[in-house]
Amino acid sequence: MTTYNSPFTGDVIQPTDVSYSAFSMSADVVLAWPINGNQTGDYAARIMDITPTAGGLSLYMPPANQVSVGTDSLITNKGGVSLQVVDYDGNAIVTIDPGKSWYIFVTDNTSEAGAWGQLAFGVGTSSPDAASLAGLGILAIGSTLNQSHPVTGIVNGSTIAASDRSQTLAWSGGSGGAVLPSAAVLGNNWFFLIKNNGTGTFTLSCTGLNTIDKSISKIFQPGESAIVVSDGTQFITIGYGQSAEFAFNLLVKPVTGGSYTLTASEAQNTIQEYVGTLVSNVTVIYPPIVNLYVISNQCVAGAFTLTITTGIVGGAVAQIPPGGQATLVCDGLNFFNANTTQAGATTVGLVDGSVTNPSLFFANEATTGVYRPGAGQWGVSILGTNRVVVDSSGLGVSGTGNFTSGVLGGSF
Repeated sequence: MTTYNSPFTGDVIQPTDVSYSAFSMSADVVLAWPINGNQTGDYAARIMDITPTAGGLSLYMPPANQVSVGTDSLITNKGGVSLQVVDYDGNAIVTIDPGKSWYIFVTDNTSEAGAWGQLAFGVGTSSPDAASLAGLGILAIGSTLNQSHPVTGIVNGSTIAASDRSQTLAWSGGSGGAVLPSAAVLGNNWFFLIKNNGTGTFTLSCTGLNTIDKSISKIFQPGESAIVVSDGTQFITIGYGQSAEFAFNLLVKPVTGGSYTLTASEAQNTIQEYVGTLVSNVTVIYPPIVNLYVISNQCVAGAFTLTITTGIVGGAVAQIPPGGQATLVCDGLNFFNANTTQAGATTVGLVDGSVTNPSLFFANEATTGVYRPGAGQWGVSILGTNRVVVDSSGLGVSGTGNFTSGVLGGSF
């Protein structure tokens, strides 16, 4: 074959397009474009079969600013170790695993390093680039995709973001909380891991009509953890690790009217708080199991009642007045007040109550009892109607009176 030498360098002038080249590498190699001539023969051919004989070797592409954009090369690694292909400045273009082929091409030639595009070619067997496929919760290690749950701290009062998918969120402060985003926006199968590493309770609160484990919020005691999963309409927890040091949990359940049947997971919460504005009487049906409950009625109730029952005919029920709390024992059928007597001297403080919700009332007639109508007053309510008020000036009776033995002393 006839060859031509450069009159300036004396080197053999190569064809402007070297179609194929094959060589072995035992050290880093810096390629040159064929148009420049190079007596070593390390040319950037259109197709190159390269055999690296040691790990950690780099193949340097020629300066990108010496050719037009679109100049390309198809490189196959014929060796048994990975080959790193880099630009003229040493920046990574692609890592080619043994037996794999990659097609690279110049996309910007304004500098020596330039910019390079790359496409994987199938050779025998083909595998995608793991790093380009790795998303939230996925970590590329070599050519494989691996599960990943990086630990991130939580800012008090912040809203959990969609980008927190698969993250491990750790709370490290005192008492605090965060807000869950809309489950409808997150969709089905979105999740994250939560751990309370702090010294106080951490509360996850829902927005809108969303719930978490059928409650509008969930409290994590120090040391507790769970996987929080969205099903597209609500949140549930999986693997909830309950603290052995802080055994009590709180259920906050919104109610408006009618009957509500607690699930087993709801009923396992010792402390229960009912919230909402009532439009009718509310009956909460508990599983017929032996348990102790501390129940708080924080509803805006008006004249409506909150009744606790097992739903079994003949079983004793309990009514919790608005703003009131009760400690109740369930024997599997009946609800009983846990405190029927006081041992030793004690004092009892009552809320003011109202004529329809007296402070001290009867279990089977919640609108009959005593309350505080105003400053320095003591009132008696019968079925939600005031009948007696006692104050510093004397006794006032509403309605007609029937004094069977007369009245001794005084005047009318």
